[in-house]
Amino acid sequence: MKEYLKLHYRLLNREINEFGFSPIFFYLFAIVGFYGISVFLFSKTELAEYIYVLICISFLSKLSVKERNEFLKIIFSSSIYKKLRIIENLIISLPFLAFLLWKNSLMVAIILFFISMIISSINLNFNFTISTPFSKRPFEFPLGFRKTFYIFPFAYFLTWQSIFVGNFNLGIASLLLISVVIFSYYSSPENEFYIWIFNLSVRDFLVDKIKTGLIYFTFLSFPILISLIGFFPNEKIKLVIFILLGYFYLTTIILAKYSVYPNEMNLPEVILLGISLIFPPILFGVLPFFYIKSTKQLKLILEND
Repeated sequence: MKEYLKLHYRLLNREINEFGFSPIFFYLFAIVGFYGISVFLFSKTELAEYIYVLICISFLSKLSVKERNEFLKIIFSSSIYKKLRIIENLIISLPFLAFLLWKNSLMVAIILFFISMIISSINLNFNFTISTPFSKRPFEFPLGFRKTFYIFPFAYFLTWQSIFVGNFNLGIASLLLISVVIFSYYSSPENEFYIWIFNLSVRDFLVDKIKTGLIYFTFLSFPILISLIGFFPNEKIKLVIFILLGYFYLTTIILAKYSVYPNEMNLPEVILLGISLIFPPILFGVLPFFYIKSTKQLKLILEND
């Protein structure tokens, strides 16, 4: 088990070094970025604790995918497998638990701790299928929506609650939740087939992907947006700025995804995205950086004769 964890730690450091940064430098930025985003969330809504728990659970669920854990069971004995899953979940949930304790949210921290332990013994199987309005445009939204469909009624309920109590920030929190969920759809690379079938140039492929993402982002956030504009007309400028920033971040995330294709985004890309979330002006440098890298990666598939 120790060797398994050490291997992943070394692989992570190697990826950071290949990205051109010192691992220590990146870890410090990760801590600062996580703290900054957490403070921002807690400053915007009184329900931040519960949204925080949902975000943590979404990360933990990625470690509970049935196929992944079946593979680990083949490698390790039953007792070592259980210990490994607990350690993995603790590593993910520890930053969230620490921040909740710092905010004196002891009860929520205890609940999250027990949820983390319970999830460590669960294998999630996403083989069931539900209909989506996105099936004609694979790959991210049909797959992602089926895994996270239950979050959208909750987000729309938050919007209704914000209107009911007259709390605009709660409505912004619901938009933020929708945005984070949609951004997560681009965390996993698709099979090369789903790129090859487009038969487009690299530029046209990226434009098509970005256009699709922006359209569906607007579609899913529109009920919240139009409701908040209707009941908080004096906050229209803030809402427009929020949506425009969401467009910029989604575009950057799409480019970041393909900048390392066919691999998944790792800590270097996530750190850069986190920094841009805290300091939006950096997007003007990060966005073209990821565009250049993504064109190089996709040329091997789309323009390879």
